[in-house]
Amino acid sequence: MPFVSPSLPLVTTAAATIAALAAAWGVFRARGSTAMPAAWWSVAACLALALEGLARLSGMLDDRSSLACGRLVVAALAVCPAMSLLGAKRPQHGVWQLIVASLAIVVSMPALSAALIRPGSMPDVHIIGRSFLAILAVVGWMNFVGTRQGLAATLLSGGMIGILWPFMPGVASDAALPQDSLDAVAAGCVAAGAILACLPRAADPTPGAGRFVRLIDRPFLALRDTLGAAWTLRIAERFDGVAATRGWPCRLSFRGIEVGGDPADAGWQRDALRAFKALMRRFVSDAWLARHGWEEEA
Repeated sequence: MPFVSPSLPLVTTAAATIAALAAAWGVFRARGSTAMPAAWWSVAACLALALEGLARLSGMLDDRSSLACGRLVVAALAVCPAMSLLGAKRPQHGVWQLIVASLAIVVSMPALSAALIRPGSMPDVHIIGRSFLAILAVVGWMNFVGTRQGLAATLLSGGMIGILWPFMPGVASDAALPQDSLDAVAAGCVAAGAILACLPRAADPTPGAGRFVRLIDRPFLALRDTLGAAWTLRIAERFDGVAATRGWPCRLSFRGIEVGGDPADAGWQRDALRAFKALMRRFVSDAWLARHGWEEEA
């Protein structure tokens, strides 16, 4: 089954390569945080899509069966970044990657079975597996849509769903493939989202705020853009619990720290900063904190 227009797979390959380069830059930007494994999974997924495009251009994936097998491997890697972030808490974030890798293998098993045991047949992906792919795509979007990465997350998730479309619930894979036009648009969305996610954000999200507020807001909002809402809301919940117990006139919300009481009272602020740093250290290193506005002498 030759491809009618080789230019579309070429566009997909180029966009996937650009996305892989942007994801590699994301690895550098995430250094010192538990988001680095998710960034590496993103690089792997984009490279897999680029390699699939090259294989299509070379004629190696010239039938629906082989194309479906290759796309399922890409799909298995595409959901790994979202899954990786769900376990991005020290000290278990390293071991969690074994679970993520196991997920990728399990999702890819129908492709391996079709290629090795039933050559020429379509991979038989169960409805549970298809639903799991869709759920992880939506979870990844929900984790970032409320942050400053909302647009990037929307582009990335929309593009990923387009790439995963042949294995979405209720979609017939043999009828959906090949989808050259959709692949080119989806890969373009992924590349645009990856580039947008790498753009620097404002260094001070609260101009004119006091020093205590800046010391917390800068790293907290940066972590929110790095790990998403799930873990930052957990940090806010733990911090607010300690603040309520010790009577600190401050609360940490999704938008940052809110302070009451006497702004000149440095006693409780020192304790609050120490508690905040202890919570952040479950996700980032001291070097990461320093890059995002933390002052150790505080």
